[in-house]
Amino acid sequence: MGLVQSTAVVDPKHFEPERIRPLRRVEYDRLVELGVFDEDEKIELLRGVLVAMSPQGADHGYVIERLNKLFIDALGDRARLRPQAPFAASEISEPEPDLAVYPPAPYARAHPDRALLVIEIAYSSLRKDRGIKAEIYAEAAVPEYWIVDLVHGGVEVRTAPADGHYTRTVTYGRGESIAVVAFPDIAIATDDFLPPAE
Repeated sequence: MGLVQSTAVVDPKHFEPERIRPLRRVEYDRLVELGVFDEDEKIELLRGVLVAMSPQGADHGYVIERLNKLFIDALGDRARLRPQAPFAASEISEPEPDLAVYPPAPYARAHPDRALLVIEIAYSSLRKDRGIKAEIYAEAAVPEYWIVDLVHGGVEVRTAPADGHYTRTVTYGRGESIAVVAFPDIAIATDDFLPPAE
């Protein structure tokens, strides 16, 4: 008799917290190196748990492309820009932000563990980006975190991380510019990257 495969999802609430053992980042990286996960499987490590990443819509891809160009043109060699690449945020978290600005350094041997700016582009992931990801980035002392809200057509800019939370949030709409904390000479106009209004 063949094995019956179950599609049921295990609910962590059924386990006592002390019995759940989070996956460490170094273990996750090793599993990736060994090819344990499918190449087309989009996952990230958040608080020791493997979390599926939302698929991209056309507007999502548009924003990444526009922001990537804007920051490359503005930053030059002053920083490294990495789209959709792992960020070693903590021992149990390795998110893959849509775009991140890192200090200039060679990252051929290890993922960056310090970021100057992290950007997430949110549609279906808005709750996750405002919740657990905001906490992870604040705990990693990322000085500035943008959430490009494709649902409402604005940008939430969170700054001043303290005690694992951002203490300041400002929302920018169309027709406004966002000054970058780490590079005060750079201001990015929202109209230059938000998808055209319908």
